[in-house]
Amino acid sequence: MYKYILFDLDGTLTDSAPGIIRCVQYALEKCGKGTCPDRELLPFIGPPLTESFQKICGMTAAEANTALEYYRERFARVGMYENSVYDGIPELLQNLRQAGKTLAVATSKPQLYAEKILEHFGLAAHFSTIAGPGFNGELPTKADVISEVLQRLHLTAADKNAAVMLGDREHDAIGAQQNKIAIIGAGYGYSSPGELSAAGVRQIVSAPQDFADFLL
Repeated sequence: MYKYILFDLDGTLTDSAPGIIRCVQYALEKCGKGTCPDRELLPFIGPPLTESFQKICGMTAAEANTALEYYRERFARVGMYENSVYDGIPELLQNLRQAGKTLAVATSKPQLYAEKILEHFGLAAHFSTIAGPGFNGELPTKADVISEVLQRLHLTAADKNAAVMLGDREHDAIGAQQNKIAIIGAGYGYSSPGELSAAGVRQIVSAPQDFADFLL
């Protein structure tokens, strides 16, 4: 049974699509790229943003960094709160804590933003640590963020056998695999059809409440 439980944020704890998509649209307009249908921007949710601006919008690295600054301009002001907690998450976190589990957040969102969002929704106190990238390139990949969480929790190699990552995108699975911990997929999040299975995820839930079947 798992004792150390790492949560992704966007698409796992919170439905953050409205804010993220509006901030991406804002950045594209500021960069003179026009706008896209919202549905085409859903893949932005989860991976590092500079990677998505390059992969999805065909930007150069320099253009992606400029777009990221515009994105953060709006996100810090209003975008982070255009967001909601998935039904069942508060109860799940409370039940896990009562069962003696150690909870943490491992997100590709900058740590400062993640902390503010979780505090805003009254969830921050459930987590022993909240980890995400800095604003200067620290922890650039999900594997790096997960590794940081494991270090903060002082987990030994044996302890990692009792650790699991919960996330909705392939980079959550890849990061977990690179750190040699288990992964359970949040199928209700923002992954494309078959994305999690293709990344090697064998246990996928369709609602937050269903995590309890594997964790309690």
